[in-house]
Amino acid sequence: MNTSISKPLAIKLHFDSASMWLSLTDGRELGVPLAYFPRLLKASPEQLNNYIISGGGTGLHWEELDEDISVENLMLGIYDRHSEILNH
Repeated sequence: MNTSISKPLAIKLHFDSASMWLSLTDGRELGVPLAYFPRLLKASPEQLNNYIISGGGTGLHWEELDEDISVENLMLGIYDRHSEILNH
């Protein structure tokens, strides 16, 4: 039995007032609360929309915000750990 699973790849990203919405090549859409990413939560709409989908869809990058997010980590429920490190 062939059970190959392809990596999730991002094709589009958009935002509402509380969430980041990620569209994937396989048709799924993932909503992630901006509260999980403090830099994104504090960003202006212009800054949020100034992103690059990198690595052929494997990553999300905001140069101005110094934020990099792995699509695979999002799918696994792994969010920003930066604020946890600073608080310990």
